[in-house]
Parts: sequence; C-alpha cells; structure tokens
Amino acid sequence: MISGLKPYPAYKDSGVEWLGKVPEYWRVQRLKTCVENVNDVPTGVSHGVAHLALEHIESWTGRIVSPGESPFDSQAKRFVANDVLFGKLRPYLAKVTRPQSEGVCVSEFFVLRSLKQGPICSSYLEHLLRSKPVIEVVDSTAFGVRMPRASWQSVGGLFVPVPTREEQTAIVRYLDHVDRRIRRYIRSRQKLISLLNEQKQAIINKAVTRGLNPDVRLKPSGVDWLGDVPEHWQVCPLKHVAWFKSGAGFPVSEQGREEFSIPFYRVSDMNLPGNEKMMNHCSSTVSPDTARRLRAFVFPANTIIFPKVGGALLTNKRRILTRPSCIDNNLMGCVFRCGDLDYCLMLLECLDLGRLAKPGPVPAISEGEVRQVPIAFPPIDEQSRIAAYVTERTEAIEKATKVITEEIALMREYRTRLISDVVTGKLDVRALAAQLCDNPDEQDESDWIEDAGDDSHVNETEGTAEIPEGGGVPNPTDPACVQ
Repeated sequence: MISGLKPYPAYKDSGVEWLGKVPEYWRVQRLKTCVENVNDVPTGVSHGVAHLALEHIESWTGRIVSPGESPFDSQAKRFVANDVLFGKLRPYLAKVTRPQSEGVCVSEFFVLRSLKQGPICSSYLEHLLRSKPVIEVVDSTAFGVRMPRASWQSVGGLFVPVPTREEQTAIVRYLDHVDRRIRRYIRSRQKLISLLNEQKQAIINKAVTRGLNPDVRLKPSGVDWLGDVPEHWQVCPLKHVAWFKSGAGFPVSEQGREEFSIPFYRVSDMNLPGNEKMMNHCSSTVSPDTARRLRAFVFPANTIIFPKVGGALLTNKRRILTRPSCIDNNLMGCVFRCGDLDYCLMLLECLDLGRLAKPGPVPAISEGEVRQVPIAFPPIDEQSRIAAYVTERTEAIEKATKVITEEIALMREYRTRLISDVVTGKLDVRALAAQLCDNPDEQDESDWIEDAGDDSHVNETEGTAEIPEGGGVPNPTDPACVQ
C-alpha cells in the first residue's frame, strides 16, 4: 500500500477477475448501465469550436494540447462540456480527457456521457477510465490486425466499481488535490532541468563558436550569431558539409506495431526514457515493404534528427539514430558527410532553427532553409578535441539532469498507481478528502504544464542552477501535505 493511506475496513469479492475485492458497500455494474456512448455527428462546419484529435491529448494526464479548428468531417463527433473522451485505438487508450466546453473530436474517441441521475459522475468516470487496470483490460479486448481498437461492446460490457455519489466526489476531490501537488513538484524540477540545460548550452556555444584556444587569431564570420571565429575555421552553408531530408507521412493505422525491423520515429519518441541523446527505443516499427509502400526514406545510422514543425521546433531537440530508421513528416534528418559526430550534434544544437520558421499559426522550416544556414566548421581533429572537452565539462550536468528526470518519471508512476488504487477501492481517502479546503490556495491548472523533456514553457530565470546530489521525492499523500 502507498504510505499514508489505509484500506477500507471491510471488503467483498467483486466477482471480476481484474478488479478483485472492493469495499463491501460498493456496487459493481457494467459501464453501459452508467454512461451513454454518444455518436452525435455534426451536420456542417462549426466555426470557432475546438477540434480534438488524438495528438491533442496527453496520455495519462488528459491535458489538452493546442486544440485546433477543423473543416467538416463526416466521421467526427460532437461533445459537450464534461463528456469523457476515451481513445479507442490500442496505442492511445490512455488518452482520456474531460473537456470543459463543447467541441468536435475525431471518430477514434468514444464520447461517453454520464446518464442523468445515473450512478457515476463524469469526474469520477474520467479518473476510472484513465486508471491502469482499466486501460489494461480494455487493451486485452482490442481487435484488428493493422490497428487494434476497442469496441463499445467490450468497453460498455466492462464491469466497473461504483462507489456512492458522495464518495465519488470525495475521491475526485482528493485525486485532483494530489495531482495538483504532483504537477507543481514536476514543474519545479523541470525548471531546474531548464537551468541546467542553459548552463550546458552556454558551454557548448562558446566551444563551438570560439574553440578551446583563448589566444587563437579570429576573423569576422560575417554572420550575426557567430560573430568572430578562429581564422583557420571554414565558414560555409550547412549544405557544404551535410545533406538534409524530411520524413514521410505515418498513418495512424500503421502505428503501434513493434515487431518489424525498421523503427519509425515520431517527435514524441524523442522524449522516451533512454532517448536523451541516442534513439535507442521506439514505439512503432515498419517492415521494408511497408516503408516502400509509404514512400518513407530509410535514414542511415548516425543521422541527426530534429523537429521541423509546430511547438516542438522551438524546443531545440536533437537526437542521433542508432540504426537505419524512418521518421515521420514532423521531423527532418541531417547526415554529415564528414566530421566528428558528437561535434556535429553540438553544432546543430547551437542553431536556433525557430528563427527560420515561416510566419503563421504553426511554425515550420523547410529543407532548403536549413541547407543555407551558415556555420563555422573547424578541422576534424579539432572537432574531436572540442567534443571531448565539452563532454568532460558537462558530465556533472548530464548526471544531475538524469537524476531529476528519473525523479519526474517516478512521480508520474506514483500518480498512475495512486489513481488505480483509489478508484478501485484499494485505498480509503475519505478522511483526507474531508480535510481539504473548499477553495485551496493553488495555482491555476493551466500553469502546470508537463511535457517530458520540453522546457520551452519555463520562464527565463536568472542565476545558476545548483546541481543536486540525489533524489528526495516527497510523498503527496502524507497527511502533512494535505493541509
């Protein structure tokens, strides 16, 4: 059990294998007796109404990211405030959200609405459907070869725990409170990561633009961001030392497969644990035949990839492919014809590609624009010395960043487990929920942005980050934290 919380006084067998025992007074009934599966198809374009696709919902948190407007889609569904949207495709089952206003979503969502005077409130339903045990049991019923999906027959027939309405309110109150504290903690750690990254970037920028010899003779580069550079360095467009190519479209129906030989990376894969520098893990693969059918170019190992569109472009992420791979059309690949790979990665990390973005609501860059970016390129042996120097200078920063990143991952794992144990009745939160204030002095939810590895939302902070020596993760369920 999670520290600080206790089980209920008495339990009964639920009769449901995945659920096990539940508090003796809780009911267990099929989901379709509690909610309605809404299929309200819009009859035309709804101007000014938010349109939600799978990519707009953050898995496990339900945070809505950059909803847009969409032209009329005969397969779309209309939803109203407090409807619960539940992704039905296997890779996206954890995309569960409860919008606070009306809108339109893609057909890959179930739109679930609590029945009037029904036994389940929408806020509890959201937490319940996002819990890991429910996701796992729905996943086990998904069907289809190319893109397994859940059916309403299986989801609606799922037996779920149903506490009293009063207790559902207490559970939601407690989980929302703890979730706010976890988000606040994660945000503070992300700010520290941002400061550490600034320190690291300052070391890299100085080495990549001036080299290691403080007494070297300099020459004007003719480039504003470079300034003066060592006179023996070559100043040239990137296209003289590297070639660039954009990725290919990756249909949702092809995603989620892990049994083929060629990784197919998306921007989100850059945030997977273990992919901080080298792309070691992927969430989707394709076969050589599928890559040819999709006209997806197979990039060689040691290609440096980076986002080329949207907010991800501004995050300055750069990663190295460890094996031949495909990338989707939100990414671009760079292959250097010569040079030290670590130095070339540092060089690209110094380039602010966001300043090249085309004006408009969605920032984007093209291959032609990147090819023309001017750089200063030292001899290869000097590149290796610079890369080794930077690696040594930033080793402590890298270790500290890794420790903090692991802390954040543990907190997210903790939150997932806590939600599961509370909504299934394994832990009793009624007493702690009763102690919470009706109007807690908390930040606005919109200020707590979590995007693993994305620190672009963090405000500029003056000063130098203090490198932590270890963990120290607080327990948000501790009674002392509730007050």
